[in-house]
Parts: sequence; C-alpha cells; structure tokens
Amino acid sequence: MARRILPGLPLTLGITLVYVAVIVLLPLGALIFKAASLGPADYWTIVSSDRAVASYRVTMLCAAAATAFNLVFGMALAWVIVRYRFPGRRIVDALVDLPFALPTAVAGIALTTLFASNGWFGGALSALGLKVAYTPLGIIVAMAFTSLPFIVRTVQPVLEELDGALEEAAQTLGASDGEIFRKVLLPQLFPALLAGLSLSFARSLGEFGAIIFIAGNQPYETEITALLAFIRLEEYDYPASAAIASVMLMAAFLMLAITNILQTRALRYTVKG
Repeated sequence: MARRILPGLPLTLGITLVYVAVIVLLPLGALIFKAASLGPADYWTIVSSDRAVASYRVTMLCAAAATAFNLVFGMALAWVIVRYRFPGRRIVDALVDLPFALPTAVAGIALTTLFASNGWFGGALSALGLKVAYTPLGIIVAMAFTSLPFIVRTVQPVLEELDGALEEAAQTLGASDGEIFRKVLLPQLFPALLAGLSLSFARSLGEFGAIIFIAGNQPYETEITALLAFIRLEEYDYPASAAIASVMLMAAFLMLAITNILQTRALRYTVKG
C-alpha cells in the first residue's frame, strides 16, 4: 500500500472544497443567475444608465486615489516599522491592523466625526478652504483607512527578509540612495507591493460601511456603486441590483487577472536577476 505524504488529505481537501463552494461559489452563482435573468437589452440599459456610470466613475477614481496614497504612505510606514527602533514602535505596528478589527460602520462614524466641519480635523481643514466630509475626498479618506493594512502587511515581511549586504555593496560601489531603492530594493519588493496594491484596490472597490456615513451619498457626485446596488435591493429590484454588482465583479476579476500576469513576470525577472 502506498504511503500518503499528507495523512487526511482527502478529508481536508473535501472540507475545503465544500467551504469554497458554499461561501464563495454559491453567492457568486446566485448573483450571476439573477443578472442573467435580464435580457441583453435590459441588462445594458441598467448598467449603462447615467446614474450607474456616474457611480462607476466615483468608485473607480476614489479607489485609485486611495490606493495611490496607500502606496506611498503604506510603503513608508512599513519601512519605518522594519528599519527603525523607537519608543512606541510595537503600538504603531499593532495600530496598522486597527481597520481589520474595527467594524466599518464604526470607522465611518468616527471618520465623519473627525472630518466634519466642526470636527477635530475638519475644522482646521475648513479654515484652509478644504472640505472632506460629504465630498469625494471623504470617500478617498474612508477607502484609504480601510485598505492601508493590505499594503503594509504584504510589504513588511519582504522588507524583513531583505539582505542588507546587497544595499551595502551597492553603496560601496557608489550608488546613491535613490539608485539603491530603484535598482536593488524595488525589484525585490515589486511582487509583494503589487499584491498589496491589488488587495487594497479591491477592498476600496467593495467598501460600503465606512463610506456611506462620510460620503453624503449624492447621486452623480458622491454615490458609490455598492450603495447604488443596495438602493436597488431596497427597492426590491433584484435583477437591477445583481446587474450593477456584476459590473464590479467583472472589474475585480479583470484586475486580479492583470495583477497575476504582472506578478508572474516580476517573479521571473527577480529569479533571473
């Protein structure tokens, strides 16, 4: 009798497949089935309506802006946590995971309180002529807050494993700090950074609870796609809600496919280098 390398593999594999089918595939199948109940003309009318297109624009642009902010700030935060030792470092490291532990609705209420015109931050920003709450900027703030940990936690382990001798060798050869980062560190960080960016962007696209409190939810201006799908759901227009949600689902799948291709190429480049 052949000896199994992993005892219990059939059982654990079966449980995993059942879990994936029930938790992931079943809801997605129901969404696709409900959207497919519409004819092509009706489906296109719903997903291409002016209000729906405006919600796509608001969601995509705000998610892209929040991801760009997290790229810079998250990378810098991960770098500081890994490379520097200072009082309160462990507290800062623990606070990175706060958006994971905090209910999104609570996060939305807290952000609205802070950035409202009479809030701690909002009052000071209003004096400078900058309004955050109930504007697209408020959506960006909420998306950035809830998706920041994805970039920090994907980049941080790679930074910890980097060999400092490579940086020292480059510095010995006369490379500047910018050249060391571009030519030595960035190629090694790029796959993890790309994964963090894709997760951050996907989280921003699907965020709901933290946004609806600070956005103002004005159609054509601060209404996100998730809220529009929810509104159609409250109107008992299930096919329209599923159609709008399917657009974001396709966008997420496309983004993941592009990310996987870029990651594969980056890993090949890193291995060859």
